[in-house]
Amino acid sequence: MVTNSQHISQQFEKELQDIRSLVLAMGGLIEQQVANAQKALLTADIELARSVIALDEEVNELEVKIDEECIQIIALRQPTASDLRLVAGILKTITDLERIGDESVSIARMAMNLSEKDRPKKNYRELQSMGNHVLGMLRDALDAFARVDAEQAMKVAHEDRDIDSEYESIIRQLITYMMEDPRTVTRVIDMMWSARSLERIGDHASNICEHVIYLVEGKDVRHLSLEKMEEVVQGK
Repeated sequence: MVTNSQHISQQFEKELQDIRSLVLAMGGLIEQQVANAQKALLTADIELARSVIALDEEVNELEVKIDEECIQIIALRQPTASDLRLVAGILKTITDLERIGDESVSIARMAMNLSEKDRPKKNYRELQSMGNHVLGMLRDALDAFARVDAEQAMKVAHEDRDIDSEYESIIRQLITYMMEDPRTVTRVIDMMWSARSLERIGDHASNICEHVIYLVEGKDVRHLSLEKMEEVVQGK
């Protein structure tokens, strides 16, 4: 015989699982935005860029829905300990996901601007490598969230340093292009903004990893060095 308290507990677990599923659905849309924004940039596909911008409305609606359901759970269920951490971690995660969506929209707008300009001989190869790295980092961060895997989250967080190095290298190259040929200034500035958006996406993916570590370990690691985060994950 199922007691009333067991029924309430089962219903609560279902509500939490439903919210996790919504977060992963939002993550899937964000992945699509990032991938399509990068492709639009590399191929000068204006229609694809527009689809990235249009998808932002659906992403925002999902964020609001998840936000409202989390607030309702806090108000009605008054979760404690790990359940409360899960709700708090979800609220933080969807904020970073929404900001990744915003950066994807920025890249899509730059893609539309750049489609009207002469393309460089390397055809934005510098941005392609960084974009692939950032997209892989985002996918791995979402996978760590889905599996609540702090060790994988830590591995992904380490990649942010590589993204920062790639960004700095690209900026140096772009400055050189401008110095060698002032006619490229307008195009190069758009490329710089695109590279900056990719770097920020890496930052937000790293933030998601920090939220995963918080879910697992119960410790806020947002302002710790990677070395200190590693110690938290390893239980030192």
